[in-house]
Amino acid sequence: MLAHEEQDTAPAETTTQTGGIAADRLRSIIERVERLEEERKALAGDIKDIFSEAKSAGFDVKTIKQILKLRKMEPAQVEEQETLLDIYRRALGM
Repeated sequence: MLAHEEQDTAPAETTTQTGGIAADRLRSIIERVERLEEERKALAGDIKDIFSEAKSAGFDVKTIKQILKLRKMEPAQVEEQETLLDIYRRALGM
C-alpha cells in the first residue's frame, strides 16, 4: 500500500451492505480515486508551469519532452532508435 493511500479499518460487521455491496468500502475506494485524480490534475498544472518556465528561459519545450521520453527508455532501446533514425536519414540523403 502506498503511503498516501488510506486503509479501510472499519470492522466487517459494521460495514453497511446494500444489495450485497459493502457501501462504506465502495465509498472509500471512490473517494480515494477522486483524491488521486485531483492530485494528478494539480501535478499536470505544475508540469505545465515548468514547461512555461523553460520556454521563457529560451529552451525548446519539444526537445525537452523528447529528452524526458528518452530518459525513460532502456539504453539499448535508445541506441536502437538512434541507429534506425540515422539509417533512415542516410536513406533520404539527409
